[in-house]
Amino acid sequence: MKLESKVPSGPLAEKWSRHKQNLKLVNPANKRKYNIIVVGTGLAGASAAASLGELGYNVKSFCIQDSARRAHSIAAQGGINAAKNYQNDGDSVYRLFYDTIKGGDYRSREANVYRLAETSNAIIDHAVAQGVPFAREYGGTLANRSFGGAQVSRTFYARGQTGQQLLLGAYSALMRQIDAGKVKMYARREMLDLVMIDGQAKGIIVRNLLTGAIESYVADAVLLATGGYGNAYYLTTMAKNSNASAAWRCYKKGALFANPCFTQIHPTCIPQSGDYQSKLTLMSESLRNDGRVWVPKKADESRPIHEIPEEDRAYFLEERYPSFGNLVPRDVASRNAKMVCDEGLGVGETGRAVYLDFADAIERMGRDAIENKYGNLFEMYERITGENPYERPMRIYPAVHYTMGGLWVDYNLMTTIPGLFSMGEANFSDHGANRLGASALMQGLADGYYVIPYTLGNYLADIKPDGVDEQDQEITNAIKRVEGETDNLLSIQGKTTCLELHRSLGHILWEKVGMSRNAGGLQEAIGEVAEIKERFYSDLLVPGKKNEFNKYLEYAGRLKDFIELGDLLARDALNREESCGAHLREEHQSEDGEAERDDEHYSYVAAWEYAGEGKEPVLHKENLEFEFVTPTKRSYK
Repeated sequence: MKLESKVPSGPLAEKWSRHKQNLKLVNPANKRKYNIIVVGTGLAGASAAASLGELGYNVKSFCIQDSARRAHSIAAQGGINAAKNYQNDGDSVYRLFYDTIKGGDYRSREANVYRLAETSNAIIDHAVAQGVPFAREYGGTLANRSFGGAQVSRTFYARGQTGQQLLLGAYSALMRQIDAGKVKMYARREMLDLVMIDGQAKGIIVRNLLTGAIESYVADAVLLATGGYGNAYYLTTMAKNSNASAAWRCYKKGALFANPCFTQIHPTCIPQSGDYQSKLTLMSESLRNDGRVWVPKKADESRPIHEIPEEDRAYFLEERYPSFGNLVPRDVASRNAKMVCDEGLGVGETGRAVYLDFADAIERMGRDAIENKYGNLFEMYERITGENPYERPMRIYPAVHYTMGGLWVDYNLMTTIPGLFSMGEANFSDHGANRLGASALMQGLADGYYVIPYTLGNYLADIKPDGVDEQDQEITNAIKRVEGETDNLLSIQGKTTCLELHRSLGHILWEKVGMSRNAGGLQEAIGEVAEIKERFYSDLLVPGKKNEFNKYLEYAGRLKDFIELGDLLARDALNREESCGAHLREEHQSEDGEAERDDEHYSYVAAWEYAGEGKEPVLHKENLEFEFVTPTKRSYK
């Protein structure tokens, strides 16, 4: 299979505008003849459904929650990037492009990343017009703050609720189209299979989570905006409902899965307290603007925090990376936190934490100023830990947060299955091996508001509308297949719960496919994941019935997909004999622990093809060509 990225030719700054001029169009009278399915209602899904409804298409929108505005995008805290240069500190579209492609360790397409930077400014204007309450300076202009991996202030924010406020903007646009009758909302549905007719995506099979009924829906194209697969690791910052099933079922129908090993570890999370926990809580990267990261210099330090003098504190990020200090990218900060903890310098009862200290900022700016910037984050931290971060440093430690891998898409956001598009975190396209902070919200809205409305029309212009018979045999077969899988899960009648198996899977992935990996550990992980899969099919306990509300059955289906994905994740990591971004292979690092890329052999997108049950997946490579930037050693020192 030859991967065609369909990146247009020409100067970098003109690629997207030229491409839009050459795309085929669907005239307004014909748009209302086409039916579109959008799965997911986060920033990418809600903005896409709203935009397509506004254009005149008939849209069916599906969400796993009870309301579209409960999508996981609501949890994003710190901000959204844009190259407005309001601070007059040297920012530009090109600099945002360069920071993003460098932050991703030169493992993403130039054209996609530039398009993301190019559309960023329009996103801010659009959000302001929707009424998103971005923070403002005293004079009324929009405020910006700094984020990791950049030396300019380009991050727009709404205190620590940026994702929530942006989602409410997209949600209001979505509801407008629902009220207009152009979008029909299907809540509490989970996609279980993709319907393909004559090799094209033509619909989906879903489970009604309230009744247990299996339902089918057809359309002329299917758009996935279902987020990432981080919950395969069990303990993550993601919402518990977030899962990989929609994308994974599409992978098993022929859509290639790209770069699964590129899993981001966020450095600023509240550490795990005990085995009883089911998830972790993120503390926004924006806190590193004013918080200083440190650990005691002595492993046996027993003095209270405030009695440890400056000369006995190791501000390890500031010392190792003087140019960026505490605002190094997430992968760099995470690995350094792990390193000092491995040296025995970690703090807290587990020794798996470092301090994030605001004492200097409070003394310099005053408590009121810090409260205005981070008050809701400080309150959340105190509610969870019982500690007041105004009076003592926060304790933080890295945790799984975001996945840069996902379904492979071309420049038009279409997968290797014609008619199946993937947007936002569900695709692999924009962040390479490491996402810079405040870029997830940017990509979701760029894909939904500014990319898919153009590129979808180019696909639809070549197909006839309403060409799907709801009684087609392929739909009947898909329903039977899904019901058969459900019956199989219920028939196992073992004694091991999904929770036990998921926790075991997560432990394997975190320890051996987490912040650092090595060949031996990855080979062990592949074998251990296979053992979990065997336990799953021989001893799984799924109480209840299929034709009813059944959370156990939901969990079992998602866990089955996580287990299979865990195998692919480890295989991809084993294949990539280099260190880049969030993927650190211990065999490929410098003496001081920095990642060492191998551009000669691994400057490609690893796109995996499903080969069938029990068979090893097939690797396809999309070679990355850099016409406008030169991959250099990624240094933040």
